[in-house]
Amino acid sequence: MPVIRRLLLTYLSLTLVVLVGLALPFGYVYQRGEQQHALAQLEHDAETLAAFIDSAERVHRDHEIKSLIDDAARRWSAQIDMVDATGRSVITTRTDGSTVPALGALLSGHTAVATKISSGRMAVVVPVRPGEPAEGALGVSVSSAPLTDRIRQFHIILVAVGVAVLVCGTFIALGLARWIGRPVRELERATRRLAEGSAAPASATTGPPELRSLAATFNTAAARLQELITAQRSFTGHASHQLKTPLTALRLRLENLEPDVTTGGELNLRAALLEADRLATLVDTLLTMARGDSGTLQPEPVAIASVVAARAAVWHPVARERNVTLTTGGPEQATAQAVPGALDQILDNLIANALQIAPPGTTVSVTWHVRNDTVELHVVDEGPGLTDDHRVQALQPFWRAPGAAKGGTGLGLALVHKLAQASGGRTWLEAAQPTGLDAVVALPT
Repeated sequence: MPVIRRLLLTYLSLTLVVLVGLALPFGYVYQRGEQQHALAQLEHDAETLAAFIDSAERVHRDHEIKSLIDDAARRWSAQIDMVDATGRSVITTRTDGSTVPALGALLSGHTAVATKISSGRMAVVVPVRPGEPAEGALGVSVSSAPLTDRIRQFHIILVAVGVAVLVCGTFIALGLARWIGRPVRELERATRRLAEGSAAPASATTGPPELRSLAATFNTAAARLQELITAQRSFTGHASHQLKTPLTALRLRLENLEPDVTTGGELNLRAALLEADRLATLVDTLLTMARGDSGTLQPEPVAIASVVAARAAVWHPVARERNVTLTTGGPEQATAQAVPGALDQILDNLIANALQIAPPGTTVSVTWHVRNDTVELHVVDEGPGLTDDHRVQALQPFWRAPGAAKGGTGLGLALVHKLAQASGGRTWLEAAQPTGLDAVVALPT
């Protein structure tokens, strides 16, 4: 409905602008034309009467002048005044004692004919003898009510026509809005169904050709997306089975080795069993995230110090082999919320990246501290570091730094970012001082 209302409002606004733009000038032109026509007619009648009066004066029939003026005043429902060259009233039908308008301008020769519309009356002043205003003037004044009524009636008709056009335009605009809005609403519903997991297609048989084409393209994309989701879920299911089976077999073999392990090797066997359990948990977490069910993963409290110590113990041999010092430090009681296995995998990826790029003889430090309601974990190396743009791009899947060693996939930092988000935290990279990279993971306490 909002789409239809917006389209309808647009059409009606355009129609209203066109109507107002046409009606106002048309009404004004009609009004001016009627006024000019009425004044021209009154002027013609006044000049005709003045001609008869002039003829009567020339033959000295002054007694006929009064009769001509009274007869004209009765027939035209007018007030008529005749004055001599000095402006003195000779004959008048006025009873209110008013004067003839524009008389002085006419008698002084400033104008040949004077016309005026004011106070509900139309007035015309013409010379009694054409071309010789000094011989006297004749003023004729009639009510402008008939003219005003004609103009008012025309305005009413104009408004009625405009309203009729607006009503017809409303019905036409409503039909057009529904015709255009129906496929838009269908696309909206289809998009909502797709977001909810349903593959019901949108109708591509109604509406403008562009929207029908859009609906057909959307249906094709939705079908393709559903195929990809189905294939991804199928792959995830198979991968889950294929990964869990060898991990379970590996753990069973390690357990079967227990009677044959010497006293000095029991510690390594226990560590191997713990690594197998950790890998099983990590596989479950990653597969759940891959299926898009990360909302079902519930973060759990994790002791930062113990997890960092365990992962550092695993990576110390690699660090010694590369002649790199691996240090850790932070508050012992700090805890954070993280999905099962996430912190282990985050540390493994960050430490592995740091050891790979750290020059021999340098230090890789793993530190953490509590800030407000988050725990910030920092893995800092003394390598070449990254530019500002590269630090942003490094969190994207499959991105690798220019000149990076072969063999990497570009997924490590992207996985760290994903695991941090699933745990309710975030990840970013900062420049270390004086050189190197500071990988920061902030997790809720």
